[in-house]
Amino acid sequence: MQEQYNPSAIEPLVQKHWADKKTFEVTEDPNKEKFYCLSMFPYPSGRLHMGHVRNYTIGDVVSRFQRLQGKNVMQPIGWDSFGLPAENAAINNKTAPAPWTYENIEYMKNQLKLLGFGYDWSREIATCTPEYYRWEQWFFTKLYEKGLVYKKTSAVNWCPNDQTVLANEQVIDGCCWRCDTSVEQKEIPQWFIKITDYAEELLNDIDTLDGWPDQVKTMQRNWIGRSEGIEMTFKVAGSDETFDIYTTRPDTVMGVTYVAIAAAHPLAEKAAETNPALKAFVDECKNANNTEAELATMEKLGVDTGLKAIHPLTGEEVPVFAANFVLMNYGTGAVMSVPAHDQRDYEFAKKYGLNLKAVIKPADGEVDISEAAYTDKGVLFNSGEFDGLEFQAAFDAIDAKLSAEGKGKRQVNYRLRDWGVSRQRYWGAPIPMVTLEDGTVIPTPEDQLPVILPEDVVMDGVQSPIKADKEWAKTTVNGQSALRETDTFDTFMESSWYYARYCSPQADEMLDPTKANYWLPVDQYIGGIEHACMHLLYFRFFHKLLRDAGLVNSDEPAKQLLTQGMVLADAFYYTNEKGARVWVSPLDVTVEERDDKGRITKCVDNEGHELVYTGMSKMSKSKNNGIDPQVMVEKYGADTVRLFMMFAAPPELTLEWQESGVEGAHRFIKRLWKLAHDHIAAGPVAALDVTSLSADQKNLRRELHKTIAKVSDDIGRRQMFNTAVAAVMELMNHLQKASTESEQDRALMAEALSAVVRLLYPITPHLSFNLWNELGNEGNIEDTRWPEVDEAALVEDSKLIVVQVNGKLRAKITVAADASKEEVEALGMGEEQVQKHTEGKTVRKVIYVPGKLLNIVAN
Repeated sequence: MQEQYNPSAIEPLVQKHWADKKTFEVTEDPNKEKFYCLSMFPYPSGRLHMGHVRNYTIGDVVSRFQRLQGKNVMQPIGWDSFGLPAENAAINNKTAPAPWTYENIEYMKNQLKLLGFGYDWSREIATCTPEYYRWEQWFFTKLYEKGLVYKKTSAVNWCPNDQTVLANEQVIDGCCWRCDTSVEQKEIPQWFIKITDYAEELLNDIDTLDGWPDQVKTMQRNWIGRSEGIEMTFKVAGSDETFDIYTTRPDTVMGVTYVAIAAAHPLAEKAAETNPALKAFVDECKNANNTEAELATMEKLGVDTGLKAIHPLTGEEVPVFAANFVLMNYGTGAVMSVPAHDQRDYEFAKKYGLNLKAVIKPADGEVDISEAAYTDKGVLFNSGEFDGLEFQAAFDAIDAKLSAEGKGKRQVNYRLRDWGVSRQRYWGAPIPMVTLEDGTVIPTPEDQLPVILPEDVVMDGVQSPIKADKEWAKTTVNGQSALRETDTFDTFMESSWYYARYCSPQADEMLDPTKANYWLPVDQYIGGIEHACMHLLYFRFFHKLLRDAGLVNSDEPAKQLLTQGMVLADAFYYTNEKGARVWVSPLDVTVEERDDKGRITKCVDNEGHELVYTGMSKMSKSKNNGIDPQVMVEKYGADTVRLFMMFAAPPELTLEWQESGVEGAHRFIKRLWKLAHDHIAAGPVAALDVTSLSADQKNLRRELHKTIAKVSDDIGRRQMFNTAVAAVMELMNHLQKASTESEQDRALMAEALSAVVRLLYPITPHLSFNLWNELGNEGNIEDTRWPEVDEAALVEDSKLIVVQVNGKLRAKITVAADASKEEVEALGMGEEQVQKHTEGKTVRKVIYVPGKLLNIVAN
């Protein structure tokens, strides 16, 4: 065994062993308990970042721990390889997305292997390959046949630069989240999947997700947004036209003084034909940002359409306004406005001089709407036959009357909208639909799947190559000429079912149900909380679709979810001669001064620029504060990087990257290596005789088995990897101070070191693999079992008792573990320092905390 720890010599050999032996390749084994551990797969951007490293280290720790529990563990990996970034990179690099993507996959694959992650590489998938997306296309056609897919023209957020649709969440301050171009509103035909058909089940089944974070479950409940209300019909005065509104507060209906409709509502657009002011307002709204966050803060504006709506219960006429806070793609595109009892309606009414009519008051007083709307539930008044009713009674009575008159009905609504899966970009899976010569739209026949995306293309940065190439769209179906759909799938489609494909990646069908049902659901899923309301919701939805297609037999895709925090790093910049900020990598910074609290006060880069330190922020390209994992691995070794990642913070919290912390982790590994080296160099070890241990040896062995118990619980149940590492470090402090003179001392050290390398194996697998064999243990460490706690070792023969006089430490005594209070008191009172501080005083009280503390009160 080398005397000095040298990861560059150890780690490649261990990784080669794993590859040669195919250590982590698994197959179904009904005789073993399975464990499916999955980390959200990466986008092949070219290089791993520290966020990847944290995510995948957590997954590897869990996987290796479960393997040592004797389980059949599957940990697959693949590539979320479609998407717009590849198109942009291809344009910038004057290449096509495909070669750029495949090159990045190979590079990142080598990086993952360099970090020692125990993946079953035989299950590797890339979503941009026809072998993968053909089954997604096939499944889409089956959903269409079941009536779960439809096409409609819809207003979308459109990025004119990237030429694609953006979700509301991808619009930041009115601009595209990727390129910062102002977003426009555009009406285009799109394909949708009816996720709303599953809204109730998706909501109710959240209650079964016991292993998911409460924060994620709350976010999903709010995103689905179930509400119970009444849909009622208003007539347009002077015509036969009607429109519907939906309200969760029908108790306020008698207070309606105006109606607000979306600028894109058919009534508004028709009225705009003869109203120039309204026409200008409608056009302005078409290009406005319509994210909910923006709606909440923007100024509420409107224009009177000139139309009047007839109140469905009173018959009164109220004005109809086109308003920028009403959206056509949310609800019915129209809302009844009750300014006395809704603050938004109140402010709008005040702005445009509209009436306010109070109809709800507190049960024990009067209502005051002179300064603001009264929005609480209360008792109806000024409401005719409904006066005196409280909320629920009013809800039921108004519902009954509207239903009887055919003017309304009780209805459950959801905030959730159907999933628009059409994208106008190129680098995605073609949507498998065709339009026949007669205009009929049908699914691509199964024998023509997959619809292959051409990879040898030229990107001009303007139009998708498959839209520009008119020949690509031409095909023949049943002897008829037809045109293929040139939109591609939203990449959330690929990431919604990849976890299931891993179960049978070579199957000549979407899934092999036998294999899928062996592995699914996923036992542990790991990824960022930023995916709570998009990926994780689609992930759950797709699993239910697979279940209803008979491909899986479980209701939810994952039992447990761990959402890891972000990785932060120091950020530095200087201002160049043009006044622009130049961000400098932390690796190129020298800190020259710190204040008395350790905060950086003076620093320079390698070229001598004096820098401004802005604190810690998320690692990003924009601030040039990302740390290349490969640089750290080459400098310290993969195990050190992994150890730091697990030790620096609890997994769900942000982690502050500090190279001093990495150096500390490296020092710890070197201490362990040296202790093991010195122990091995001293020669063979006798068998441990636990019946003849000295008191010190018993205490050390107790510390060992307490540590085994704690680390087992920290990793297996609590998933607090940082405290698990801390416990091993504390044990190491005991081991370094332990005697190694006798045969039993050395035998105990052998037991302890063999346990330590297994406790650390999930986190530092290369080190542990090497030391396990060097310590004389048989076989490979990944084929052994997790150390077991010897309960007998935890039994204490004696206790160390702190003795205080009037609350101040005066002595420490060792007593038998089962000593009585009287025995402890007698021993404590006999101590010289205790006698000295009680001499001439009266003992008023003796307080004994069993096994810990004796406090003598005297004066």
